[in-house]
Amino acid sequence: MSLLRPNIPCLFLSFILLFAGCNQSPASAPAAPVSPPAPLTPGPDGKVRLSDEEWRARLSPEQFHILREAGTERACSGAYWRKDESQGIYHCAACGYALFDATSKFDSGTGWPSFTGPISPDRILNRVDTSFGMVRTENLCARCESHLGHSFEDGPPPTGTRYCMNSLALRFEPTAAAPDNATK
Repeated sequence: MSLLRPNIPCLFLSFILLFAGCNQSPASAPAAPVSPPAPLTPGPDGKVRLSDEEWRARLSPEQFHILREAGTERACSGAYWRKDESQGIYHCAACGYALFDATSKFDSGTGWPSFTGPISPDRILNRVDTSFGMVRTENLCARCESHLGHSFEDGPPPTGTRYCMNSLALRFEPTAAAPDNATK
C-alpha cells in the first residue's frame, strides 16, 4: 500500500471534519455498517427509487445522513478505513449495487477507505460539489443515487484518481479465494 503526496485541501477538510464531528455524536468505536434487510429490485430504468421514509426504515440514522443527505463520517471512524481484504466486493449500503473490488483499495492516509476506481465507470455517478468552499467531485451510486463520498485526481496508478468513500456508505462481501492448483 502506498501513501500519497499531501493534498492540502483534503487534509484541511479532514482536519475540520475530524474535530467538527460532522454533526454526529461521538462514538467510542467505529460505526459498523448495517446490512440491508432485503435486496432491492431496480425499476425498468435500472434505478432504485424509494421515499425518504422507506430509506429511513432500511438504513441506520448515520447511514441515512451520509447516503441520502450527503453527510460525511468523521475521519478514521469508519469500519473500512483500515480494512485490508484482498478478496471481495464493496457494495452500496443503500441498494446493494456492487461498486468496488477489494483489489482496488489502498491506504491513502486520509482516514477514509480509498479506491483507485470502481468495478466499472458506469457504477458511479459524478457531480460537482462546492460545499466547504471547495470544488470537488461527489460520487453517487449509479443505481440509487446515494452519496458515497468524493473523488480526487491525486491517486496512484493506474487511474491517478482517489475515490475517497464513507465506510457507512459501503457494505463489504468477501469472496472465496481461487483454489491453489499448485498444491494438487
